[in-house]
Amino acid sequence: MKPVIPSNLTIRHDLRPGDLGSVIHLHGVLYAEEYNFGIAFESYVAAGLAEFYQQYDPLRDRVWIVEDEGKMVGFMLLMHRGGKSSQLRYYLLLAPYRGIGLGKKLMEDYMQWLEEKGYDHSYLWTTNELPAAASLYTRYGFTLTEEKPSDTFGKPVTEQRYDWYLSPGY
Repeated sequence: MKPVIPSNLTIRHDLRPGDLGSVIHLHGVLYAEEYNFGIAFESYVAAGLAEFYQQYDPLRDRVWIVEDEGKMVGFMLLMHRGGKSSQLRYYLLLAPYRGIGLGKKLMEDYMQWLEEKGYDHSYLWTTNELPAAASLYTRYGFTLTEEKPSDTFGKPVTEQRYDWYLSPGY
């Protein structure tokens, strides 16, 4: 059954002035409040978004910007990574918007975009502190493939890489 999101929420795919700054801000505030990440994480997000925009190709890349009456409340992007590979990055939903099927809707849209654009591989990095997100990723066929200790985000965590392949045993 496809998730149905409340009618007050919209998802758009075009980048507008202020969007990248809003994504950086939301990540900085949310991850500080919920996971005690430091400002180094906000800097990491800013650098990654700058990289994304510098190589942005609307034919291969995509953003999902979730808004509630014009206010950004969620975000996710797909970034092309050479050949038929892509990376899922900056997946975020503010707390009041979790548990209503919106995360599933975004993942279904992401998987559909992979298919439409002919990607045969996608990956993402997350941390061990996000088990609900990891559960969502694995439901859509991503598999944990790597773990490494990190202090990139202002505190010790274990970074985790998840990969998805179109064909099993790829």
